[in-house]
Formats: sequence, C-alpha cells, structure tokens
Amino acid sequence: MEKRLNIALLAGGNSSEREIALQSAAQIYEALDKERYNIFLVDLQHRDWSYTAPDGSRWQVDKNDFSITVAGEKTIFDYALILIHGTPGEDGKLQGYLEMMEVPFSSCSMTSSVITFDKMTTKNTLRGKVNLARERFLSKGETIDAEAIVSELGLPLFVKPNASGSSFGVTRVTYVEELPAAIELAFTESDEVLIEECITGREMGCGAMIVSGKEYIFPITEIIAKNAFFDYEAKYTAGMSDEITPADISEEVKQELNRMTLEAYRACRCSGVVRVDFIVTEEGKPYLIEVNSIPGMSGGSIVPKQAREMGISLGELYDLIIEDTYRK
Repeated sequence: MEKRLNIALLAGGNSSEREIALQSAAQIYEALDKERYNIFLVDLQHRDWSYTAPDGSRWQVDKNDFSITVAGEKTIFDYALILIHGTPGEDGKLQGYLEMMEVPFSSCSMTSSVITFDKMTTKNTLRGKVNLARERFLSKGETIDAEAIVSELGLPLFVKPNASGSSFGVTRVTYVEELPAAIELAFTESDEVLIEECITGREMGCGAMIVSGKEYIFPITEIIAKNAFFDYEAKYTAGMSDEITPADISEEVKQELNRMTLEAYRACRCSGVVRVDFIVTEEGKPYLIEVNSIPGMSGGSIVPKQAREMGISLGELYDLIIEDTYRK
C-alpha cells in the first residue's frame, strides 16, 4: 500500500457501550502508525459525526461524500476503522452506509453484523454446528408465563436483551419470582429478549481473524469473574475479574474451542477481528455464548492481551486488517 491512507477512526456510538467504545478507539489511535496513515478520530452520536482538531475546534463530517473540511481544507476519507460497540457500529447500520458509499472498512459486513449482533439469529445460524444453550425468545408485549418457562428451562436462568452488548440488561435469575423483573430490565435495552438455560462452567473467550486467506486463532482466555457472572462491572472494573491467557485447558478442549470459533467466524461470514465467547462445562463440553464482531480494544480488553501473547502488537494487528480490507 504505497498511498498514505486518510482513515476515519469511528468511535462512540449511541448505545450504553459508548464510553467503552471511546476507550477502545483511544487505545487504537495510539497504536496506529502515524507515518503510514492520516488518522482522524471521529465521534458518532446519533446525527452528530464530529472530528475534534488538535486546537479543540470541532468539524462535522459531510455524509454526502464521507469527507471533512477543516479550516477550508477538504479531506475525503479512504477508509473507515470502526470501533463502535453496540449501535450503529456493531449492528450493521454503519456498514450499510459505508457499503453504499463504497468506502472500505475494518469490520464484518452489514449482513454479518446483523447476524452476530442479534443473538437469536446467531443461534439459528449456528444451530447444529456448535453446542448451544436451550432458549425461549420473547417479543415486547408478549404474555409471559414464568412458571412454564422455568418448567421448560429449569433454574437458574439467564435473561438478556436479544440485541445489546457489554452485559447491559443481563440478569442471572435464581428464583421464579425474579423472572418478570429480569425480563422487564432486558426490554429496556432491546425490543426482544432471550431467556437461556444456565450452563455452568468456566468462561472462555477466543479471538480470531482471517486476513489475506490466513487464519489467525488467538490464545484462549479464561475469564474468572468475582461477581455472579461476567457482567458490566466485572468486565470494566479493575480487579473484578481475573483473565488468564492462555487458559489452563486440555489440548482436546482447546482444539474444540478453536474449531467452534472458526465455525462461527465462517458461518456468520465474519471479517476483521472478532471474539467468540464460550462456557466450558466440568466435563469439558464447550457451549457458544455469543460472537462479538467488534470486540473491546481498551486497556482492560481481552483481544489486545491475546494478540500480545501471540507476539502481535495492536498496531501490527490493524496493519494486517487495513491492508487486507482496503485491497478488497
């Protein structure tokens, strides 16, 4: 790539994950090679897409041609590096705009993002290919029979928004009486709710990417949360979880996690770097929890630690992704 690319590093977003996305973007901005790219950190919040210049002045992105004009000088972006968890970065909306504008970008396509952001669609795509917890799916306004759900799936249960991230709106339900309030909380984050049987075991995360035809399977991380499960506090508060990379697991379990990670990556038609999360039972049977198409890249995030363990810096990781996706 001889040309010095003008890169829009897209950050922020409209969801509960906005602050984490800004932290991820700040870390990637520091990691990227400024000799190789002209990088503009653009904060998206609803219709406001703005770039803050070094002097503190703010400039709006022209969405007609995906450009920015700073003090009379116009720059058309060649590439978008998406670091928005939640909407509009992880649910396919932003990718749809970029595909329409014929701007190459760093993450999964619009179609793939829709599949991976919607937990029920992910499960339906992967059913028969990987192990999945049994579930009930609810739409807003549907009549809920708590006793029937518990009779079908048992206790404890996990109640989660169908389309949300960072464990916002997720509740571990131990008693049937707690179920209606848990469902109500999940509906504050999404119009659809997933109720899943509780698979007990060890939580694992595995990063992966396929660039230029080469498969990269990252070392597996075991997440040991100090809370009842790996919720928002455990994810983003220092000391609230232990993350062990590489995880202390048998070769057989590792091979199966790697197989299921690649199976999910290919079946969901992913691109760029993703993280697939699992629960591994005491017997060593992994169950897929979710596919994160834009995994966290902040200081405490899992994928940067896995990349370091592989001997790849964040800058090198994104060099590989940018080179591959820009050429396509």
